[in-house]
Amino acid sequence: MHRSSRRSALTRRTMMALGCAAPALIATRPAQSAAKVLKVVLTVDMRGIDPVFNTAAYAAYHGYLVYDQLFALDSRGKPQPQMVDRWQVSDNRKAWMFRLRSGLKFHDGSPVRAADAVASILRWKDRDVVGKALFSAGAKLEVVDDLTFTLALSDPFGLVLDALAKPLSNALFVMPEAVAKTPASVQISSAVGSGPFIFVKEEWRPGSQAVYVRNPDYVPRKEKPDGLAGGKVVKVDRVEWLSMPDPTTAISALGAGEIDYLQNPAMDTYPVLKANPKVRFVTVDPTGSMVWIRPNHLQPPFDNPKARLALLHTVDQTAILQAIGAPAENARPFCGSFFMCGTPLETKAGTAGLEKPDLEKAKTLLKESGYDGRPVVFMQPSDLAANFNATVVVAEGMRKAGFKVDIQPLDWGTLSQRRSNKGPVDANNKGGWNLFITVATALDASTPLTNPYLATPCPNDVAGFPCDEELQRLRRGWWESTDEAERARLADQIQVRAYQVVPYINGGQWKQYTAVRTNVSGLGETTVPVFWEVVKEG
Repeated sequence: MHRSSRRSALTRRTMMALGCAAPALIATRPAQSAAKVLKVVLTVDMRGIDPVFNTAAYAAYHGYLVYDQLFALDSRGKPQPQMVDRWQVSDNRKAWMFRLRSGLKFHDGSPVRAADAVASILRWKDRDVVGKALFSAGAKLEVVDDLTFTLALSDPFGLVLDALAKPLSNALFVMPEAVAKTPASVQISSAVGSGPFIFVKEEWRPGSQAVYVRNPDYVPRKEKPDGLAGGKVVKVDRVEWLSMPDPTTAISALGAGEIDYLQNPAMDTYPVLKANPKVRFVTVDPTGSMVWIRPNHLQPPFDNPKARLALLHTVDQTAILQAIGAPAENARPFCGSFFMCGTPLETKAGTAGLEKPDLEKAKTLLKESGYDGRPVVFMQPSDLAANFNATVVVAEGMRKAGFKVDIQPLDWGTLSQRRSNKGPVDANNKGGWNLFITVATALDASTPLTNPYLATPCPNDVAGFPCDEELQRLRRGWWESTDEAERARLADQIQVRAYQVVPYINGGQWKQYTAVRTNVSGLGETTVPVFWEVVKEG
């Protein structure tokens, strides 16, 4: 009898989750007050709802609204319990027990269970570099009861809570078990989560808008919000994530009050925005952003490390930051740290001689690599101003060193799909690729564990596909250690090795502002745009 009832409950639950019942629930709620509609324009459009399958920023932005995490990073980068109520760990730190907060519900009304958390971790680990690292330590999960699960490790892993708090590029969000059992290689079609907002799927128009409404059943933690951790109290009824790829249109819309929030406006528009008494700047990301130049390690010419080193010596961070319009007071003269500057692991190890480009050295290395003059396909995001302008500067330096560069403009959504292609460039230039530029934050970069582009497993499925066992060995030593001094030494060694392997190249670090209407308040330093605690007056 108990087994039969359990099966019926799971069947109903599965159907509700996979069917994304949220829109039906939304339809029964009272109409939302226009005064509490927050209209936002972000640097990227919402192109996909799966934050595990997609590493693009839009997937994480969506995820933080719809889902919740077991642990979340506070403003100091320390993991704090979020969905977890309490936990225990053995003296050897290999046996962990986690108990979820009671009363948590998914958007379809079903309770959040330990089985949901376990299934979500298992799907996440198949895609994410941190998940792969955790499970390389022999991690095994077991559901104890509806709210409790255990994690057992066979090898040391010093950063279990940090792993469960993974913030970006495959952040660990908890989904319903039925949804989380979707293979990580297949995109989910349901956006049922337990987070502070509900995704209105029937109003989603990719390239135009994505809509979220307040989740009335969300149970915030009692702690004050701190970074991505703490209480998430929603104070608006509805968030409309709008697409405005033209910077002038977005600036005009903000000035006229047609939108409330503009993430990272073009920096040459700062004077116009500052002149508007109804607009103010806020700092959402206190550490700033960094240009990452990512070569494809599988295809010529960058399958040869000397070609990658040649590329490294063409890079002029000052010229890149000037091209993207970073004001001098917002830009760092030079940052060579793979963990970004201004973070606890910032290091100068291995950076000597890289402060300025060395074209003669680049030419020598390129010749030694055996480069045959083939065009280097450089994918250029046409809808992201910083990436677009940085591409122009990097390509110019490459040409001076002897590279033949084929810049191919395409929108970021298309680029983020194409960069997963491991094959060679085809005759129509629609297949493989050689190079692209992305922009990262400290949430991506600040440790050897969480930085996805610093991972070099063999084989590697992260776009760029670098493979180096020595760098992986050093990274493993870092996350196995529980000694801060040892970790600092290993971080230096990791960076020295990274400058030999060149998984990617730092192209400059700078801070950006977010512009909001003066009647909008409550924005915290969360690095990613989240809209709990945000108040809109009037």
